[in-house]
Amino acid sequence: MTWLEYRVTTAPEKLDALAARLTANGAEGLVIEDEGDFRRFLEENRQYWDYVDEALEKRMSGVAQVKFYVPATDAGRAEAEGYLAGVTDVDIAVEPLEEEDWANGWKKYYQPLAIGQRLYVVPEWLPREAPEGRVSLVLDPGLTFGTGAHPTTQLCLEGVERCARPGQRVLDLGCGSGILSIAALRLGADYALGVDIDPKAPDVARENAELNDICRESYRLLAGDVLGDKSLQTELAGERWDLILANIVADVIIPLSAVVGPWLAPGGTFLCAGIIDTRAAEVRAELEQNGFVIEEAPARKGWCAYQCRWEGKA
Repeated sequence: MTWLEYRVTTAPEKLDALAARLTANGAEGLVIEDEGDFRRFLEENRQYWDYVDEALEKRMSGVAQVKFYVPATDAGRAEAEGYLAGVTDVDIAVEPLEEEDWANGWKKYYQPLAIGQRLYVVPEWLPREAPEGRVSLVLDPGLTFGTGAHPTTQLCLEGVERCARPGQRVLDLGCGSGILSIAALRLGADYALGVDIDPKAPDVARENAELNDICRESYRLLAGDVLGDKSLQTELAGERWDLILANIVADVIIPLSAVVGPWLAPGGTFLCAGIIDTRAAEVRAELEQNGFVIEEAPARKGWCAYQCRWEGKA
């Protein structure tokens, strides 16, 4: 079935009134895009990132629009005219949209991705057979979290490839989709625990674990704030971890570096990424001050990662 996307653009200060008028005229399922809301969201959640994609910022610049959808039929067009009754001083653009494109068009942007020497990240709707010598890592990129395409995730996956060993116990802080801890399990680790501040993350990671035939006994998932929840810290500190992963941001890695060292088993590794290059020296200094020795410091496209061992605070 073909649909019509109506995109109604107005001045930012008139956006609320436009949405209210469309709603009063019977329009449902409105999609509201507003640069002001976008900027407020970034400001209120800046602790979760150091960088926002330039293409996204450009796309949202000056945006104040409402979108709605109707069937691409005479009746659908008449319905849209009714929704727009009394709406003035706006720009209206109409674009046809196939239902298949609407539901699944985003999938064409995700293709298998070879990372490092052994990993092969595969979207779940494509054949999961990996090339010879590689291990497939099947993910559903429609579940909002990382898919392996970002440089920080690739740096961390390459680190997991270097460090993961059979028999290891892995702690994944800020697990998101579970991509890192699932990769460690696929590469031979015995057990992994993923923790994320986002309450949706455990369900997402569990679904991805099931796509990779990982049993529940070897993969535990929790939602919680590792820095703010002392009882969670106590629980995590009650075990010794061979590999601790943290692909987050500098403002989280810095306080983590003061906490996680004693959680490592002898010879264990702390692998952290998500560090924008302008803050790499700051993060390195904090890691070293907290007893870590940097073993590897790969960088890519303005992002840095650190592979460290803990020798205890001086």
